[in-house]
Amino acid sequence: MLLLIITCGIACRRQENPQVAFGHAYKAFLRGDLKLSQEEADREYQRLRNSNSQWSWKFRILEAQSLLWRGMYQQVLTLLSSPPDRPEDRQSWLEVLALEGTARARLHDFPAAEAKLGQAIEACQISLEATCGDVIRAQGILAIQRGQVDSARNYFERSLQFARAHNDRFLEVTALLNLGLASLQAQHFDEAIDWTDAAYQASTALGANGEAQTALGNLGWAYYNLGDSERSLELSLEAARRAGEMGRIIGELSWITNAGYVYARRGDFGRAKQSYLMALDLATKIGGREDIYNALRALALVSVGSGAVAQASKYSDDAIAIARADNNRLDELYPLLVKGLVAARFHDVAEAERIFHEVEHDNHVNASLKWRSEHALARLYDDEQRPEDADRAYRAALATFEAARSSLQRNDAKLPFSNNASHIYDDYIHFLVARGKPDEALRCADYSRARTLADGLQGPTKGIPSGSMASSTVPNPTDVAQRVRGVILFYWLGEKQSYLWAITPKKTSLYPLPFGSEIDAAVQRYRKALGGPQVVLDSADRDGRYLYDTLIAPAREFLPQNANVYIIPDGSLNNLNFETLLVSESKLHYWIEDATIANASSLRLLRASSSGSTVKRTRKLLLIGNSIAPNDRYPELPKAAAQMDSVAAHFSPNEREILARNQATPAAYFSSDPGQFAYIHFVAHGTASRLSPLDSAIVLSKSSSEDDSFKLYARDIVRRPLRAQLVTISSCYGAGERAYSGEGLVGLSWAFLRAGAHHVIAALWEATDASTEQLMGKFYEEIEQGRSPDAALRTAKLALLHGSAFHNPFYWAPFQLYVGSRVGSTANVRVAQAGKHGPSSQE
Repeated sequence: MLLLIITCGIACRRQENPQVAFGHAYKAFLRGDLKLSQEEADREYQRLRNSNSQWSWKFRILEAQSLLWRGMYQQVLTLLSSPPDRPEDRQSWLEVLALEGTARARLHDFPAAEAKLGQAIEACQISLEATCGDVIRAQGILAIQRGQVDSARNYFERSLQFARAHNDRFLEVTALLNLGLASLQAQHFDEAIDWTDAAYQASTALGANGEAQTALGNLGWAYYNLGDSERSLELSLEAARRAGEMGRIIGELSWITNAGYVYARRGDFGRAKQSYLMALDLATKIGGREDIYNALRALALVSVGSGAVAQASKYSDDAIAIARADNNRLDELYPLLVKGLVAARFHDVAEAERIFHEVEHDNHVNASLKWRSEHALARLYDDEQRPEDADRAYRAALATFEAARSSLQRNDAKLPFSNNASHIYDDYIHFLVARGKPDEALRCADYSRARTLADGLQGPTKGIPSGSMASSTVPNPTDVAQRVRGVILFYWLGEKQSYLWAITPKKTSLYPLPFGSEIDAAVQRYRKALGGPQVVLDSADRDGRYLYDTLIAPAREFLPQNANVYIIPDGSLNNLNFETLLVSESKLHYWIEDATIANASSLRLLRASSSGSTVKRTRKLLLIGNSIAPNDRYPELPKAAAQMDSVAAHFSPNEREILARNQATPAAYFSSDPGQFAYIHFVAHGTASRLSPLDSAIVLSKSSSEDDSFKLYARDIVRRPLRAQLVTISSCYGAGERAYSGEGLVGLSWAFLRAGAHHVIAALWEATDASTEQLMGKFYEEIEQGRSPDAALRTAKLALLHGSAFHNPFYWAPFQLYVGSRVGSTANVRVAQAGKHGPSSQE
């Protein structure tokens, strides 16, 4: 009875106080529980409509907002037209006009949307109410639906200013989201990430869970366009899950479509089509014209990719019809490109050529559409045996792509963006080889490599050379081999054909290799085998022998005993330590016993490693590590102190600076002026972030009370220029886990190279404490005797292989030497601080 009385009391007080009921329903709206906010608002409206007109309208407006945020646009209009009279108070009336205008805009009923918003604008010009911010936002939504991106951005900037002037935190969140959306539409992807990340932080702080899921989804679309499919898929699926739980149909269908694009890029056309059909069904149910168009456009693309050309043509026609009805030329160009691809499939060369040129030269075309049409044109000419035309089209596509890449400002945007051009470069290199131009193919391949790394060290290279790629930016390969006094093995893993260029001081030879997926599979199996339980040499591992026979043996005539070899890997080869490959000649052995091996990123950077300005040789060492465990996740390394002592013993007291225990902090690293040291050595745990490689970090002692003050992040390392002869990261996964197309592995080693280090030693996998101590002791003993870093590292590894219990490559092979540049870092770096399809706007 007492429980009944208490419950009734609470319920009755809520019923008697509309403010309390409204607050409860609005909180549900804010946290993303749209069904609950809709139901509570309707219940209170029904209760108050005959007794309190002002409050009944507030609840009706909240119900309409909930429906709008769910993507139920027609229901919004029906709901707001059902009361007999308009609201009496001015603010509620303006909110109704803004909601009706937004719903009309999302249904692409643009004249009606203009009429509603025109009334609201006139009223706001007479008297500026708090709800005028919603009207400004609605104007931006109308503009974005019409494809008027610049106008939309202006409205969203005004809504952000209005929100901050009136302390409207929810309007501020939606303004940040919509500014991110406008940047996405304009293909300013790094700027879009900044706006959207700010929106995510603000929505999380406000508890606006629905806006947080929208931010995640829009970030997923931004990363897809930047070429980071892995990160895009994770964000899109998480956003779709949250949207489904909240009943946000518009968000759910958007993120499902995003995921479909990732599946299609991976070649999983069946899964992609399933995603698009699901999105089309949801879009049709809510009548969202933009969402129907997006699904049709995606279905057209995946259909032509999977060979279903009849379906591709129909989906394209339907999408074009919507775009033309909306007078949106950019939206028309996407399915028009598919029509060109369909014509090419039917060998209607004239029609395909006409369409590709139409898209390429249209005044509304964006960069990605332009390079796709140029690439499609190149393949058309290649198939039709028109090599001169094909060559021009390939170069045009690459020039368009490189111009888009050069507009990006952030490293974490540039790094994955190269993935967008991987098929263009692959097709062009295959075309050049087939035309008997292997040297030009090599120059093109090298041009695509380590662009972000090279930009930081040497300054950006502008565009693709218009004529031959033999320019000052693409060095003579044999000249590079002569400078480094070794043999260079340059790899290209292609979809149709892979290649090896063996480069000596006298000649360059090309060898065809199996297609990339076959090599990738062998690398993955061998990497797993290196982890045990059997020793790969004892088991004569099949993949270890296959990889040597495939990747090295074709060039063995150029590889005398103890040759100096520089590997410029590609794709999965970045994760392979070539020293561990098994040589079958005479007695089965590891290739490290035949050669001194180092890794390089490109011919350009390898040339720079042997030339350019050099600092006066010193032996000054910065030794940092043996830190205090920041938490249970990173326990102290038992052998850290011993390794620190072993390394320090090879330098005199006036040649070394040691930061240990509570002094070994990220802040202390930066305050030590690391650019003054010739050698920098870390003895610590390391973390590798696969989804965000520049969040990889060396784990040190805490610098402050902040949670992550013990992490020396890769994104911060690149900001401090170095001139070190050698940086050694004696920690796990220092080389990184994520390889980007053309850029290689990105992690701590990349960051130190980007900062200007000449050489970096880092680990491909988790290294044991005891074996690392022994390896580093021998390594610095060799360095002290004047050996080069590559020769010293080989000697230290051979000592473990032949003279210790650590003969398994699991112990001696994780560490690799990466060759950088002697030029030094020249560029300032911008890195991130803490969603036409794909992104979602906020009404």
